[in-house]
Amino acid sequence: MARMHTNSRGKSGSTKPYITEPQEWIPLKAEEIEQLVVKLYKQGNSQSIIGSVLRDQHGITSIKLATGKKILTILKENEIAPETPEDLLSLIRTALNLRNHIMENKKDLHGKHGLRLMESKIHRLSRYYRNTGILPSDWRYRPETASVLLR
Repeated sequence: MARMHTNSRGKSGSTKPYITEPQEWIPLKAEEIEQLVVKLYKQGNSQSIIGSVLRDQHGITSIKLATGKKILTILKENEIAPETPEDLLSLIRTALNLRNHIMENKKDLHGKHGLRLMESKIHRLSRYYRNTGILPSDWRYRPETASVLLR
């Protein structure tokens, strides 16, 4: 499959090993891992950072194998899940940084083109989330009010 805004193919990447059981060396039980996920999220970490911390500091390679649940599912069970998905917020954050760059550098045509492509990705992803019911049906991305979403 081709990449989103080019005609070229994507780069090959690594794949996760096919494992169906949790590793024996994990010292924590499933309940302890869930409590650790909740604690890390309440400290202000995002879901991807929580996964990296558990992998690097606690030796938990796959939270889904160790607990039987994904990080977002654990957060939803504890009623602290974010209302907007993390990947959409990341794209919005990048678009805001690019928009601020363009305000300072008005002649950056490559940056303007990149901003158009970035906002196209945001609109496409938000349409998907609205159709699946993750976002409300009246949710819209507006660059003027996007900074409020990141607070």
